[in-house]
Amino acid sequence: MEEHPTTMERLALAAYSAALWAAQPLLRRKLARRARTEPGYAHAVPERFGHYAAALDSVAPPDEDAGGFVWIHAVSLGETRAAAILLKELRALLPAMRLLLTHGTATGRAEGAKLLQPGDVQVWQPWDTPGAVERFLDRFHPVIGVLMETEIWPNLVAGCGDRGIPLVLANARLNAKSRDGALRLSWLSRPAYAGLASVWAQTDADAEGLRAVGAPVRGVFGNLKFDVVPDAAALAQGRAWREASRRPVVLFASSREGEEALWIESFKQKWPLAPVDQAQGAINKGVNGSASPVQWLIVPRHPQRFDEVQRLLEEAGLRVARRSTWTDAPPEADVWLGDSLGEMALYYGMAHAALLGGSFEPLGGQNLIEAAACGCPVVMGPHTFNFAEAARLAEDEGVAQRVPGMDEGIAAATALVLDAPRQAALQQQAVAFTQRHRGAALATALAVVQTLRSTVHPLVP
Repeated sequence: MEEHPTTMERLALAAYSAALWAAQPLLRRKLARRARTEPGYAHAVPERFGHYAAALDSVAPPDEDAGGFVWIHAVSLGETRAAAILLKELRALLPAMRLLLTHGTATGRAEGAKLLQPGDVQVWQPWDTPGAVERFLDRFHPVIGVLMETEIWPNLVAGCGDRGIPLVLANARLNAKSRDGALRLSWLSRPAYAGLASVWAQTDADAEGLRAVGAPVRGVFGNLKFDVVPDAAALAQGRAWREASRRPVVLFASSREGEEALWIESFKQKWPLAPVDQAQGAINKGVNGSASPVQWLIVPRHPQRFDEVQRLLEEAGLRVARRSTWTDAPPEADVWLGDSLGEMALYYGMAHAALLGGSFEPLGGQNLIEAAACGCPVVMGPHTFNFAEAARLAEDEGVAQRVPGMDEGIAAATALVLDAPRQAALQQQAVAFTQRHRGAALATALAVVQTLRSTVHPLVP
């Protein structure tokens, strides 16, 4: 039986819409500030408000008989990488499909551009006002919308519902903090979750939380990211550079704000730094005459922080070699700084082990599955609530080690990479771990097709 919004829910949505309409100047200012360090935020700003350049007129929406746009929304970099895995299966099942791809961040959009084929369209996600949503849907007429992981916007859900466009949430996750927040704002969030056509959760715990906030959970498929296939050439290049390194390599993967400072403090306590003759390029030596026994590679999660992280490292007395300056193999340095996008397979290939960024501060942790798929064992801190199930599985199956803090993390990673037989065994176990948990991509793609089939759509035979 179809549920109709209550008067309170209508008033809540109206108040929310008015607040977002009033906040548009603030959004424009925020985008301008972000564009100073990430120029991508200055690109096509009118799209965020449902106004599209004339150049898009040459990419008209497909005729209804041809199938129409399959719309995927991947807000940021991680969701875009998950969308890429799903998209591969969707294109195999729906060869006539054209992709409409939307994002909220510059890194997501840059990564998403690699997924486009002739006839596909990429634009910004519309700001969630009724007007922007209406203009977006009028312009592109998607036949289905696939939201990746966590992105729920009340007006977007309502607009699709009014037009009969099935909107689904794929690879869905909901941690306890987000669930509690949604329950506190249930007068706004519950109609949005309930308005989805289907939700396919990563884990049973995610499914339970999503049901609690009103979402129609139709299946628990696992995490799409287990289906990742690392770029073979990048992985091979990384391993070649790893073999050429004088010391075993430890990667601090997707480090977040505050974590590099923790790492620097722990590093200096473990290996005190003596003054360095920069002109001669001497390697930092501790007061006891010994340098760090491992080569450190740090890859910050957000590109706008590359310069900041370099400054922090150099102010601590460490010599830094940025990936963007390498002409071939990485040069001698205390720290290699990964300042490029789309090269995580290269960085994981270079590493004998990795510290998991986002897990040493209460930030929820980054995705460890890609590291495992590349054969890179992981040492993680106490905070992994964003990927709780994947972290638990990896720890239970022995391919990830949990430590209480940065001091212990550095010690554990160093001990691991200096134990060559153990490291080699864990490398093989990590790859096998991801292979055992694959299958979510095909299951999700089949569910999308079934949703389209229920609409008797020409894309689906």
